[in-house]
Amino acid sequence: MPLPLTAPHIPKPIWLLLALYFIASLTHFAHNAEFIAIYPNLPAFITRETVYWAWLAVSSLGVAGLIVSRMGLHALGALLLMAYGACGLDGLLHYTLALCSQHTLATNLTIWFEVLAGSALAFAAASMLWRTKRRQHYGA
Repeated sequence: MPLPLTAPHIPKPIWLLLALYFIASLTHFAHNAEFIAIYPNLPAFITRETVYWAWLAVSSLGVAGLIVSRMGLHALGALLLMAYGACGLDGLLHYTLALCSQHTLATNLTIWFEVLAGSALAFAAASMLWRTKRRQHYGA
């Protein structure tokens, strides 16, 4: 019998937040890569290619979280999804290089879309981790 594609223990709201953060992250990283010249004060080693590689590295945390959850390692899966969402906060590092007013509106929107979506996913995954640990502790 084939296994289902989704992990049944992951609540639907987490799936929704996961999809939302995936889109937000891709949007921000793609904007970074394609409009790298308009991002103020980026170090020279950050190139279009390194931005896309970084996005793949970040996204691998989410994929790993889903895989290990699917394997029955629910707490580890939740922890990886939490880390994946928390990576959305890295967009705030743009403001260590230049003020908000020095970025374009589109840049600021992609940064904040990623930050908010990632934070929501991280908090939801943390809640899922807490519930998983509580069920393990109380045997429910």
